[in-house]
Amino acid sequence: MTILTQVGGFIWLLTVVVSKRFRLRKRYLFPAMYLICNLIVVPPIASYFGRTALPVLSDNLKPRQWVYPLMFRNYVSPKLKTMLEDTAETLSEQHIALTYLDANFPFWNGFPLLPHLSHNDGNKIDLSFQYRTTDGQWTDKKPTISGYGNYVTEEGYWSERCKELGYWQYNFPKYLSFGTIHKLNFDADKTRAVILQLVNNSATEKVFIEPYLKTELGLTNYSKIKFHGCHAVRHDDHIHVHTK
Repeated sequence: MTILTQVGGFIWLLTVVVSKRFRLRKRYLFPAMYLICNLIVVPPIASYFGRTALPVLSDNLKPRQWVYPLMFRNYVSPKLKTMLEDTAETLSEQHIALTYLDANFPFWNGFPLLPHLSHNDGNKIDLSFQYRTTDGQWTDKKPTISGYGNYVTEEGYWSERCKELGYWQYNFPKYLSFGTIHKLNFDADKTRAVILQLVNNSATEKVFIEPYLKTELGLTNYSKIKFHGCHAVRHDDHIHVHTK
């Protein structure tokens, strides 16, 4: 539980202590204490660690699933939050909503947010691509339950090359989709608009997408858009953003 939520294990230990002290049933006490910590206790404490929670109910900037904020995986630095909110506000004028996936935990730099390698300092976040329905209409729905694992192109040069070099984890996101629930098409134009808005923000240090997407989306002249290397995972199912 600690691995998945950072603070879930502590909440469980606190539940055990309180249940013994007041003779309360843990099955009822734990959910109550978990929600209290999630909504009331953790957010103000996280501010002392330079982290703040992303919005949950906003129309323009929202999580792919409620599980991301529920598992304390929606915390970022104030700078990243401001950048995302400014980006989302600008994109809303183009009828584009930002959907975030994994961000960071609320406490301590260096604490890994598995399975990610670098989401450990409040400065990184994954954003979903943009999609259209089969009849060509833009939608804020996503193909998979988690938002990960739906590749624009199933096989590509780097997906094959990285596997040949022994980097088995490169195609791992497809196992994190938790199922495909909507048949949607990749919206290249709106995804490009999102990436352009991100790279043109001075707070953005780098953006990761697959090299073939950088070419196909006409973004080859933007030095902030980089290849993440074989040691990471594929980035043709989401956008990785890293602030300074």
